[in-house]
Amino acid sequence: MAVIKTEVRAGAYYDSAFLMQLQRSLAGLPGIQDAGVVMGTESNKELLAHINLVSPELQAAKPDDLVIVVRGETEAAALEALGKVDELISQRKSSAPEREMRALSLETADQRFPGAAWTLISVAGRYAAGVARDALRRGKHVFLFSDNVPVEEEIELKKISSEKGLLVMGPDCGTAMIGGIGLGFANKIRKGPIGIVAAAGTGLQHVASRIHQLGSGITYGIGTGGRDLSEKVGATTFRQGIDILSRDPETKVIVLVSKPPAPKVAEEVLQMAKRAGKPVVVSMVSRPVNARRVGNLHFATTMDEAAELAVALVKGVSGKTEDLKLERFASGQRYLRGLFSGGTLAYEAQYILQNYLPKVWANAPLNKENKLPNSFVSQEHTIVDLGEDEFTVGRLHPMMDNELRIRRLMEEANDPSVAVIMLDVVIGFGSHPDPASELAPAIAKAKETAAKAGRYLEVVAVVTGTDEDPQDLNKQIELLKGAGAWVSTSNEEMVSYAGRLLEALNSAEQAGVPAFTPADLSVLQKPLAAINLGLESFAANLEAQEAPVVHVEWRPPAGGNEKLISILEKMKAK
Repeated sequence: MAVIKTEVRAGAYYDSAFLMQLQRSLAGLPGIQDAGVVMGTESNKELLAHINLVSPELQAAKPDDLVIVVRGETEAAALEALGKVDELISQRKSSAPEREMRALSLETADQRFPGAAWTLISVAGRYAAGVARDALRRGKHVFLFSDNVPVEEEIELKKISSEKGLLVMGPDCGTAMIGGIGLGFANKIRKGPIGIVAAAGTGLQHVASRIHQLGSGITYGIGTGGRDLSEKVGATTFRQGIDILSRDPETKVIVLVSKPPAPKVAEEVLQMAKRAGKPVVVSMVSRPVNARRVGNLHFATTMDEAAELAVALVKGVSGKTEDLKLERFASGQRYLRGLFSGGTLAYEAQYILQNYLPKVWANAPLNKENKLPNSFVSQEHTIVDLGEDEFTVGRLHPMMDNELRIRRLMEEANDPSVAVIMLDVVIGFGSHPDPASELAPAIAKAKETAAKAGRYLEVVAVVTGTDEDPQDLNKQIELLKGAGAWVSTSNEEMVSYAGRLLEALNSAEQAGVPAFTPADLSVLQKPLAAINLGLESFAANLEAQEAPVVHVEWRPPAGGNEKLISILEKMKAK
C-alpha cells in the first residue's frame, strides 16, 4: 500500500524552476510513485490535493515554507527519498553555471552595476510588486514576468512608472525584445524597422517570428502583460509603448497585438495610434473590423496577416503624411453635417464614421441611441437622410428636388461650429435632370458665407452614376469642383476623407498634456544591461545573447513575513 511522507522546511525559498527540477529528481527515484515540491501557498496545496498528495503537515504549512511530499510504494522508499533531498539540492546548486556577477539583493546589484537600466523580475507573485517598486525607485525599467500579482498592485506600479517615465512590462509578461535582446520567453529576431506593442506574450513572439521569416526585423517588442488593456488598468504600458515607437526614428511601422481588449480601452488606444505619424497595423483578437484601413491604421484579421502587412508597409513607406490643412479652419469648427438623398449611402457613411468619430446623430440611425431628437435641427455630428418620410410628405424625393437640401445647406453653413458638409449626388434615369446645376451655386454661396465670417467650410460630395447617364457624370463632377467642393465617385473615399479631417480637427481641439512622462529614448537605445531576480534561466538567456547581467540570489525579506515586508517597504519609500 502506497505511503505519503512530508517534510516542511520553514523559510527555505527557491525559485519555481529549481523546485520543478527537484520534484522531477525525487519522482524518478526507485519506489517513488509521485512527488511534489512547492512553497506552502494555498494554491499549491490545492494542486497537490488534486493529485492526491495530501498530508496534515502540508495543510499546516505557511506560504514561505518549502514543502516536499512524496508518495512511495513503501514507507522505506518514501523515507529514503526524503533523506536524499539535501544531496539533490547540492547537486542542483553545483550544476548551476558560475557567474562573475552575482548579488544577494537588488540594492547590492545596483551598486555593482549602476549602468543596468532594466530589471527582470520573476519571483513569486506575492513578493513581486514589492521588488518592482524597489526597482522603480532606483530608476529601472521593469520586465515583470511574475504572475498572480493582484490587479490593484499592477495599477499602482504602472501609475508610479508612468509618472517617472519608466516602463512596467507586466505582470505576467512573458516576452519582450529590447535592442535586439530577447527577455523572458523570446526568439532570436533580427533588428529591423518594425516595432511591436503587445498585450499578448506568444502573440508578440509569433508576429515577430513571422516578420523575421518574411525577411524584415524588429526595433522593439514591448510587452505589456495581458491585463493592460482591461478597463481597470487602462492600457498604461500600451500607451507608453505607442509613444516610444512613434518617437523612435528607427521604427518605420508599428504593430499592435493583443488578446481580447476592453472595447472602450481599445478605441482609446486606437485614437492615440492614429496620431503616431507612421503606419500602424492592428491585430486585436475579437475586436470587430469594419474597415481594412482607417487613415494610418491598417487592420488585420490574423497575426500572420499583421506580420505580412507590416513587412509590405515598410517597403511602401514614403515618409510623407497627409496634409489636411487644418490651419484653414477657425477655432471651434469641429462638426460634420451630412445631407443625403440616398438612404443606403447615409447608412454606410454612419458605419464608416464609427472609425473616426465617437458619435454621429441621425434621423435614420444605425444605433437607436443615436436617434436625432429633431430631424429638422442638427446637433454636433449629424447625418440626415432627406429621403425619409418626414421630409417627403407632399414633396418630391430629394433625388428629384434639391430645394429642401439647398435650404438646409445654407442653415448648416451659418453654424460657426460646422467644418464639413457632406452631400451625395445621385444621377441616372428618374433623378433630377441636372442636379449639379442647382447644387453647385449653393455650395459656392455656402463657402462664401463661411469665408465672410472668417471661417473655412469644406464641402465634400460623392457622385453616383456613369458617363453614359443623361446628366453626364463628368459634367456633374466639373460643376461641383468648380464651386469649390471636394468630389469623389466613391462614397467610402469621401466619408473616409471627411472622417480623417474631422478627427484631426477634434484631436487638435482636445490635445493636452500626455497622461504620462515620456520614456527617455536615449536610455532605451543603449545596449541592454539588466539585473535579474528570480528565474536564473532568464539570466542565462541574456548571457547567451551577450547582454551584461547581474543575477540576484534573491530571498524573501523578513523571512517572508508579509507584515514585516510591508513595514520595510514603507521605510524604503521615505
